[in-house]
Amino acid sequence: MSNEFNNILKKILLYFLLTIIALITIGPFLWLLSTALKSGGENIFSYPPSLIPKNPTLINFKKVWNAIAIGRFFLNSTFVALATIAINIFVSALAAYPLARMEFKFKNIIFYGILGTMMVPFQILMISIYIISVKSGMTDSYTGLILPVAVNAFGIFLLRQAFITIPIDIEEAAIIDGCNSFQIWYKVLLPLIKPSIATLAIFTFMMSWSRFMWPLIVISDPQYYTLPVGISYLSGLFSSNWRLIASGSLISIIPIIILFLFLQRYFIKGAMAGAIKG
Repeated sequence: MSNEFNNILKKILLYFLLTIIALITIGPFLWLLSTALKSGGENIFSYPPSLIPKNPTLINFKKVWNAIAIGRFFLNSTFVALATIAINIFVSALAAYPLARMEFKFKNIIFYGILGTMMVPFQILMISIYIISVKSGMTDSYTGLILPVAVNAFGIFLLRQAFITIPIDIEEAAIIDGCNSFQIWYKVLLPLIKPSIATLAIFTFMMSWSRFMWPLIVISDPQYYTLPVGISYLSGLFSSNWRLIASGSLISIIPIIILFLFLQRYFIKGAMAGAIKG
């Protein structure tokens, strides 16, 4: 009886702790939503804070839409994010395959060297990348927004770990059937790591969609602005009207939520791929 009571008590405490963490995590989003729906007569900084608007309105979203070219910025962010996902998955999968399935000289040194780049902050490389972009004529273009930051070591590591979990017998059977290395990679192994690819797609989309510093540096032409850069101008345009800033920010995070909802069934499985092997 004592053990059963202790187990029940532990579950209650665990769920209570998880509830508190969930509320803390979702709190900023709820405040953002509440601020976006409040009319001009309501105090958004009242104490204690009021999350339920007295007179909910969508006028703030309309004002944001009319004030800046948010439709253009949305399309720019969508194109940049999708192109970045395609390039990152393709290049990372090509790099991960030999690191996981082939034997060659300095293989481990190359792999650890790639992992080492994850410890280098982007701010350290930013000036060098910008100089290369300027000399290559990639400023004020989609190419400059995408190529310099498309591929990262995390994608290579994630897909390498996924490739390692696939039994070698499958690859040997494909060789017997006459497949070459590229056919094995494309037709046999890639379909087997779809969860990891979906996980990489989610992470890449989130990073690309929310990226602010690099687009701000490499782009000066407003027609190439991404959504985060475009929304940042709301602060100066409306003298920090937080209702409009909250509305614009809410619009910018909706695609991330939608993508995660569609791919969430792959997320945990893909994130855990290679956790045991490797």
